[in-house]
Amino acid sequence: MISRYQRRKLVNLFNLGVAVLATIFGVFWLIWILWTTLRYGASSVNWALFTQDTPAPGSSGGGLRNAFVGSLILLGMAVAIGAPVGVLAGTWLAEFAARRKLGAMVRFLNDILLSAPSIVIGLFAYAIIVDPSGHFSAYSGGVALALILIPVVVRTTDEMLRLVPGSLREAAIALGTPYWKLVTRITWRASASGILTGVLLGIARISGETAPLLFTALNNQFWSTSLDHPIANLPMVIFQFAMSPYTNWQQLAWAGAFVAVAFILLLSLVARLIVRRGRGA
Repeated sequence: MISRYQRRKLVNLFNLGVAVLATIFGVFWLIWILWTTLRYGASSVNWALFTQDTPAPGSSGGGLRNAFVGSLILLGMAVAIGAPVGVLAGTWLAEFAARRKLGAMVRFLNDILLSAPSIVIGLFAYAIIVDPSGHFSAYSGGVALALILIPVVVRTTDEMLRLVPGSLREAAIALGTPYWKLVTRITWRASASGILTGVLLGIARISGETAPLLFTALNNQFWSTSLDHPIANLPMVIFQFAMSPYTNWQQLAWAGAFVAVAFILLLSLVARLIVRRGRGA
């Protein structure tokens, strides 16, 4: 008869084996995706990719300059709108509504928005901006991406501020520090690395979103930096070029996918370095 100790040991080995197999399964597909992107994308990366605009159908050459610039404009608008709103909302949740029912309700709604399909957010931005204005535009795409970024920043800011020891707050209050100064000079400074990491991870999240831009910024084959008109962006160009029958467009799509993956990887590495430095400090 198996003893209780042996039974627990067998259960532990079984659970450990299942966990290892699940990890191997997930890592296998991740490595396959990265290898495929590297295989087909790295060979298509050249200087013209960053200096020439998207080519016409069936033509040779060309690049993705207008798509890169358009994506940077959209990301810049999304960060300019979403990061301050997310940080302030997360600060309110952690510092002023930690034990209130309203805070718990807002936190629950934020979690729902965090997991909402991006295409729904794109449709919402279409209904409130594109449809009333009568045309697609870059600023509607920036708003749609900001709505995806905000809940990520809110959740990260809330969690980072709640990790700040209460003794720091108590010491500042005992010295007569106003609460607004306590938040801006102590708790924000103590959790700055975590908040910045959340913003970077949010940027990595929205940099590859295609569905919201389909309803808002759409695309533009030509060079344009006007915020009141459709603007080229990398996710839409990759989607359209990958589905096209033209070999040149397919190669540009793989090159764009490779650059996008490299950009997200770089942001993730920067976020990890910031976290490590914050812990070391």
